[in-house]
Amino acid sequence: MLKILDKAGGATDDDDALDKAVWIDLCRPTDEEIARVQKAYDIAIPDRAHLAEIEASSRLRADRGRLIMSAPLVARHGEIGTLSPTGFLLLETVLITVRFGEMAAFDSVHESLAKAARPTNAREVFVHLLEDIVDRSADRLERVAEALSSASHEIFAEPETDSRKHRLAHETRRLRGLMISIGRSSEQMVKVRHAFLAIGRIATFVTDRCEPKIEDDLRERLAAIRHDIESLDEFESSLTGRVQLLLDAATGFISIEQNEVVKVLTVVSVAGVPPVLVAGIYGMNFHNMPELAWPWGYPFAMALMVVTTILPILWFKWRDWL
Repeated sequence: MLKILDKAGGATDDDDALDKAVWIDLCRPTDEEIARVQKAYDIAIPDRAHLAEIEASSRLRADRGRLIMSAPLVARHGEIGTLSPTGFLLLETVLITVRFGEMAAFDSVHESLAKAARPTNAREVFVHLLEDIVDRSADRLERVAEALSSASHEIFAEPETDSRKHRLAHETRRLRGLMISIGRSSEQMVKVRHAFLAIGRIATFVTDRCEPKIEDDLRERLAAIRHDIESLDEFESSLTGRVQLLLDAATGFISIEQNEVVKVLTVVSVAGVPPVLVAGIYGMNFHNMPELAWPWGYPFAMALMVVTTILPILWFKWRDWL
């Protein structure tokens, strides 16, 4: 799909308006659309493989005064989203963007500039686009922070008094679900961090290498973008520490619950040894066993097994192990 924003701020889908364009947005472009843009501006449009390269020299290049940049940005895909390679080709008169995923920032900026219907230039569109991407990435981090706060409340909440709801299986399922939610939040943070690093490099690169030199007001906005990314990076680092704390806490609580079960099983096994010993002794078929001739021999053996069962339990209680 090809979207065109002309120099007067009007939006059009007419391919014949390429020479008047100030922004050309190629979203999952066809070969024909790529060929039209390449012919109109005598520039090679990088494909997905080239945009996905991670070397700084591949992501940030200057060619005949034209800036060719790429960054992994978060595209809409399920709950977490996915990193999609995105290209920015900043020419003297036009900005060409190449993307292979749906991104709300691009659609929002295109719509807002079309509604404004005022003269603009490629550099202003580019800065506006970076600002919107950073704002939306910050919103993602805020949603992650809210999700982590909710998970923290769930993990550290007082246990329910209803014993049926406090069973090990229920608690394990609940904590496992929270760990999955925390893991998804961590995935979102990683994707946003990748995007921030790339956008910060792009902002610095454009400020230093753009020809003709970028206007002072746009330079200040690019500097503000870099400062925002630095502050958001610190915020993301604090969230990373919180994610690790919550994962450790959830794992620890699961271990505590399982240890309680193991402790009970241990007590039961220890308490069951003496009565088994008594039953084993009186189950031996020896002729010279005085208790065989006792009228109260059977009740005596049963009482002895009960007493030997209770004594270990009382001992565990006295040691405060139960």
